[in-house]
Amino acid sequence: MAMPADTNAAGDIFGGWVLSQMDLAGGIAAGQRAGGRVVTIAVDKMKFIRPVHVGDVLCVYSSVGRVGTSSMEIRLEAWALRHRYGQREKVTEATFTMVAVDDEGRPRPVPKEGVKP
Repeated sequence: MAMPADTNAAGDIFGGWVLSQMDLAGGIAAGQRAGGRVVTIAVDKMKFIRPVHVGDVLCVYSSVGRVGTSSMEIRLEAWALRHRYGQREKVTEATFTMVAVDDEGRPRPVPKEGVKP
């Protein structure tokens, strides 16, 4: 839920807060697909469509796109549930690139889909 401490000077929720929530959701999706630790290496096509307001619940939805040797493209959409109970409205979308890494932080292969690491 977006709280007053997360606002910018205009009184809307700070875009960095929205970005961080999307990064968390993208990391979860990528980590599940990679079967382990991942890091964000790029954020592309970030588009802020509508503002998020205090009291809105931010819902972030992800889908795994292209999967390379160690990297994955994660498509994300953020929707605001207005005033906790109201109408849903798409507020942000972006494509994040995540890389699977080992315990030392070095890139490692993403397993083939359906294979458990």
